[in-house]
Amino acid sequence: MTLNDLKRGEKAIILDIVTDFIPLKLIEMGCLPGNTIKLLQLAPFKDPMYLDVNGSRLAIRRETAHHIIVKKI
Repeated sequence: MTLNDLKRGEKAIILDIVTDFIPLKLIEMGCLPGNTIKLLQLAPFKDPMYLDVNGSRLAIRRETAHHIIVKKI
């Protein structure tokens, strides 16, 4: 399952990321395997996605979220 599959309020653990498609800034802000991620909100038309990654708030595009593999908790 990818980050795109999460619904608002759901939490997951990042299992893997495809680093070729993930901006370095996201990796520096904690989008790494093993970290917890929670979908806080979706903007109109469901893009971007507002996330909480280990206490950091991020907004990422759904195109990028497709390359983050997660497991719901």
